[in-house]
Amino acid sequence: MGSLIRSFFQSVMKMFNAIVGMAGIAMVIYGLWMIRVWQKQTGQSPFDDSDYPVPWFIYTFLGLGVIFCVITCSGHIAAETLNGCCLYLYMMIVFLLLVLEGVVTADVFLNHHWEQDFPKDVSGNLHELKVFVGENFDFCKWIGLSILAAQGLSFLLAMVLKAMGPHRERYYDSDEEYASTRHPLLRNSANPPHVAVDPLYMPNK
Repeated sequence: MGSLIRSFFQSVMKMFNAIVGMAGIAMVIYGLWMIRVWQKQTGQSPFDDSDYPVPWFIYTFLGLGVIFCVITCSGHIAAETLNGCCLYLYMMIVFLLLVLEGVVTADVFLNHHWEQDFPKDVSGNLHELKVFVGENFDFCKWIGLSILAAQGLSFLLAMVLKAMGPHRERYYDSDEEYASTRHPLLRNSANPPHVAVDPLYMPNK
């Protein structure tokens, strides 16, 4: 019964972790699209040395997408192996990510001049994203809440799996009853033949 419950929690954690991975893939694709637009506008790659200011928004969005994908891979490995170190590392990374997202969200909603806290975005993609979110606020709100919920539930499930511990082999209380079924794999359990020796019998020399 414990193995079934553990397997269920593993599957659910992988499912929520996959949602975070899909969000990371979408962010990477959007970051690659912004790189393509930047190349068309400037004729140079944003990673090349040029006289243009650094397009930090492209770097940030692409980096966050890669981080989401790495977190998804580490979470899948932690859920599959139930290794204590992997689960601790996964929980620490997700916790730091949730704290960072909470700080940024609080700054955006509480500070009306939040754009001044960031450098000027020369690519203009930050402004385009802001306009898109404003026009589709309800849709973006539910997408953001879904990602946050998936991250939070993945964190809680990792805690539950860490508390449950790894799979353990089931041993019976009475090992003597099953000794004959286990030993043949290691050694020959057949009894040696009994040879009766007559002490009065002397071989002919």
